[in-house]
Amino acid sequence: MDIVAPTEQEGTKSVLKTWLKKIGDPVRTDEPIVELETDKVAVEIAAPGDGVLAEILIEPDSDVEPGTVLGRIAQGAAASVDKAMDQAAALPTAPRAKPAAAVSQLPPGIRKMLADAGLSESDVPVSGARLTREDVEAEIARRATAPADGVTRVPHDSLRRRIAEHMTQSVTVAPHVTAVFEADFTRLAAHRAAHKAEFEAKGVNLTYTAYFAHAGAAAMEAAPAVNGRWFDDRVEIYHDVNIGIGTALGDKGLVVPVIHRVQTLSLFEIAQALQTLTANARAGKLAPANVRGGTFSISNHGTSGSLLASPIIINQPQSAILGVGKLENRAVVRDGRVEIRPMAYVTLTIDHRILDGHQTNAWLTRFVSLLEAW
Repeated sequence: MDIVAPTEQEGTKSVLKTWLKKIGDPVRTDEPIVELETDKVAVEIAAPGDGVLAEILIEPDSDVEPGTVLGRIAQGAAASVDKAMDQAAALPTAPRAKPAAAVSQLPPGIRKMLADAGLSESDVPVSGARLTREDVEAEIARRATAPADGVTRVPHDSLRRRIAEHMTQSVTVAPHVTAVFEADFTRLAAHRAAHKAEFEAKGVNLTYTAYFAHAGAAAMEAAPAVNGRWFDDRVEIYHDVNIGIGTALGDKGLVVPVIHRVQTLSLFEIAQALQTLTANARAGKLAPANVRGGTFSISNHGTSGSLLASPIIINQPQSAILGVGKLENRAVVRDGRVEIRPMAYVTLTIDHRILDGHQTNAWLTRFVSLLEAW
């Protein structure tokens, strides 16, 4: 029985992160057996039936194409799975024997290079499935130019590598242009203050991001191609506005969970969906469907203190991303008088293959007017 990678994935690439079982282990139907990771989400693949894990065809840290056979389950032993699991659980836990040093499995030439440089295998970042001569040479060269001490080395995990590839691919294929507007939050802040307790009584936190998503969906009427995608022979403009919300995961990077069909949702429904998705993202509990199908994205980078970020990298294959900076009181002129108002910079970074300046400015004009007239 084949263990197969999903035929659909969200992200630039899928990597096998870890096997949760080893060869010979009994497994039950729907029990998680292997974990894949893209730049957007980690996905557990469940066993398709009872049996014993008989083959592992794809090793950890290997790239995985959709539909790839990852391993196989032998069903002949299915009848004894429960008994085997019970027996395994009853066995006393013994310390595992320390495996033989991995360096002994390396080719003699690489072992000599490591020894001559005073390195162990664990000192050298691996670029592929196994340590190569080029990896050792690169590490020796790096150390030759690096300070002798005072350096903390943090190896890239697979999520960080996928994010890096996704960002690089985006700026490579799409010419990024950013327009900057300023928004007055006076009325929006008053509306939030008046309704925040009402939302909290229903278990929902009313955030400014919920307003941004609501206004962003409505602003698509001013420039529908903002909710579109570039193809070599056409542009597709989507009727449903599926908005991804950039969600920071601390030092681990970020993911972009998606609120689907935002144009049909009330402010309360958006705030509720946003709260659930961001909580699941930070707990590592997003399902593949939660990051799939986005048509537009929002980066509320002001929550971490920045006034302006440009360009914010477009979440390919989308055509634009909204950025909202830090909300702060500023002196502005209203009717010939200087007043203190809560203000923030808002940006729209666009794929200039799809959108031009007049569309970008029309969208931002509509978006800002919706915020200021709440």
